[in-house]
Amino acid sequence: ISQFPDSVSSGINAEYGSDKTIGGGEDAINTFFSETGAGKHVPRAVFLALEPTVVDEVRTGTYWALFHPEQLITGKEDAAINYARGHYTVGKEIVDLCLDRVRKL
Repeated sequence: ISQFPDSVSSGINAEYGSDKTIGGGEDAINTFFSETGAGKHVPRAVFLALEPTVVDEVRTGTYWALFHPEQLITGKEDAAINYARGHYTVGKEIVDLCLDRVRKL
């Protein structure tokens, strides 16, 4: 799973690049990327994990500079493969933060 963000990012970059005209017009790149005020394109993605090691792979991986730190959300512990624990206790603490980040995209 920790290789997933790198492979998705590299695939999107290969397909769309940073040229807005690649992929079928000006809006094609805006499907996957948002343009910042400085003209940088950042992925429209929020990475969320209750356990931080998977998202830490993105923070330290090849494409770390693509993501704003606010797009990488982690909890302090995992739910130990227990839906109720993830939904009602551990995950409940960060659900509002995650929804806020998604709204900002």
